[in-house]
Amino acid sequence: MITSINLGGKVALVTGAARGIGAAVAKTLAAAGASVVVSDLESCAKLGQRVVDEIAESGGQAVFIGLDVSNEDNWQSVIQVVKESYGGLDILVNNAGVVLVKPVEETGLEELHRITRVNIDGVFLGIKYALPLLKECSVRHKSGGSVINFSSAMGIKGYPFGSLYSMSKGAIRLFSKSVALEFAQLGYNVRVNSIHPGLVDTAMVDEESQKLAALGAMGTSTKEEMRQAFRNLNPLGRFGLPDEIANTVLFLASDLSSFVNGSELVVDGGETAQ
Repeated sequence: MITSINLGGKVALVTGAARGIGAAVAKTLAAAGASVVVSDLESCAKLGQRVVDEIAESGGQAVFIGLDVSNEDNWQSVIQVVKESYGGLDILVNNAGVVLVKPVEETGLEELHRITRVNIDGVFLGIKYALPLLKECSVRHKSGGSVINFSSAMGIKGYPFGSLYSMSKGAIRLFSKSVALEFAQLGYNVRVNSIHPGLVDTAMVDEESQKLAALGAMGTSTKEEMRQAFRNLNPLGRFGLPDEIANTVLFLASDLSSFVNGSELVVDGGETAQ
């Protein structure tokens, strides 16, 4: 973790933070001094509380709040709790997301709607309801508020069997740019950027590798063959690590990125550069 960046006095809300990249982001922001709201589905409450406990054991401040990012009422309730508990919000990390590995011809409309409800609606609702608090804090801090939306390398280039995920992540990419320009034109001191991870060594990637192998993707038949195929695709020959993504989020959340707005930060080992 990068800990020389000081986020002391700032409040951050991270969605999908009970495990994987989201958990790493929450821990990294807390290590830099931010008070972190760890949010995820109520069904992930035990995992989320474990993240909170690890942060507390390291001397940080965090709390878990259940949040279904696709539910408008949930967002309103969580933002109200954040306002009452912390008085404001400086950093919003829209990390929560779901993936679907499936041939498009076998995909149902409801599966599309599930992807978009979480990956697109969740980002829209987060920004919509967090914005009043972000605007208030931006007046108190010269560097302003910071919104970091998780897109993906798959939001830049296409991959077989992941069309719906790519669709949703591509939408986040352009939504982030448009909102960044809108807020700048309106004079809000709130920056909006997207981050585009490549394949990161998480439980989710492990699960999707198994599904892709079952489809015979890239000539593979086992999960480990698929994982090795992914490594071979990457110029660095490996998966990314959650902490490597979290450190990039830390930069976007900090004053060091005060002139970074409407940008897409690709953290993929060079995969999309090919």
